[in-house]
Amino acid sequence: MKAVILAGGLGTRLKPFTNVIPKPLMPIGEKAILEIQIEQLVRYGFDQIFLATNYKADYIEKFLGDGSRYGAKLIVSKEEKPLGTAGPIKLLENQIAEPFLVMNGDILSLVDFGKFYDFSVSQDSLFTVGIKKMIMPYAFGNIHFEGDRVTSIEEKPDIVTYALAGIYGMKPGIFSLIPGNEYFGIDNLIHAMLAKNLTVTKYEIKEYWIDIGRVDDYEKIQEISDTFANKWGLT
Repeated sequence: MKAVILAGGLGTRLKPFTNVIPKPLMPIGEKAILEIQIEQLVRYGFDQIFLATNYKADYIEKFLGDGSRYGAKLIVSKEEKPLGTAGPIKLLENQIAEPFLVMNGDILSLVDFGKFYDFSVSQDSLFTVGIKKMIMPYAFGNIHFEGDRVTSIEEKPDIVTYALAGIYGMKPGIFSLIPGNEYFGIDNLIHAMLAKNLTVTKYEIKEYWIDIGRVDDYEKIQEISDTFANKWGLT
């Protein structure tokens, strides 16, 4: 099975750390984020992993090697200019001819990637997006009313939303929907598909998930990494 890790981000929100180290190689315990991701994918049967890179691509390639020590074949794809989150996938059009998984290079999760992949393959859709339920506390009471008459009050209700989780299942037909050599994001791809009345399916991730995009996120995962040490191979 094939997977793509989007590892070309500049890591602007994680500066000054990323002035020296590309974000996907930021350490969690004794392993880099990318190493944890690769080992997880291998655990679920993925044996060919493409690394879509830009910023410090040579650094990433030298650090990871050919993937033999992880039990997979690693193939580095380098974009010559920033192509967003979907644009780099277009560069792999001639190398992938079967359904594949895509994930951002700055997330960690305990999701079963095998189940995610199998679900996306079974759907009558070129594109399955992983979503994560987010519950955020609201700081104020919420008043309901009709005209000038108060009908009820909710005291600091939680706000529930569903976020794109940065994990996707795709089929080769998706390549025709991504423009070549052009900055194009996953959000652009979703909008384009919906505008054409093409089906986009979702897979809810109920397992632990974190986006390591900001300094406080990075500090948080460092603090709780011991909890997942065995599952992420940190021991």
